[in-house]
Amino acid sequence: MLLVATATAQRPTDFSGRWILTPDAAAPSGARAVPTMGSGWGPDVSISQDPASLTIEFTPYVRGDMQPPTRLVYRLDGTESKNVVNVGRGPQDQVCTAAWDGTRLTLTTVRSFTAAAGEKPMRIQTTQTLSLESPATLVVETTHGAALGGQPSTSRSIYKKN
Repeated sequence: MLLVATATAQRPTDFSGRWILTPDAAAPSGARAVPTMGSGWGPDVSISQDPASLTIEFTPYVRGDMQPPTRLVYRLDGTESKNVVNVGRGPQDQVCTAAWDGTRLTLTTVRSFTAAAGEKPMRIQTTQTLSLESPATLVVETTHGAALGGQPSTSRSIYKKN
């Protein structure tokens, strides 16, 4: 008897949609928690995805602000993509990669900055792992690298599909 096994390629998770930040039910309650930087995307995020790229768009401040929405594009084949973010210290170049681990997608962003005029540029790395807890629940686990002698911070943000 001859058995023929066929491998079926698993389709990547599709994170497309408009997502609204919700409180994390797993977070400790009662005591005042130290606020985190969260995903860094804010409370209202739009994600579009095709086989080649993932695009994340959000408003960094409030809708009435003069800043246009921030738009980040990640290549899904693992090659570097570059995004420019214009907040705080002016335009900042970011080098980004995306890597699949089963149904989870990890976005790694490295950016350089100078703390003060004349100082050497420093690099900081942020990783964000996206997963779907359900078709309507997006979980973003974010680790912001240490900067200026500080400690790295990790947070978990829960978004519901709108």
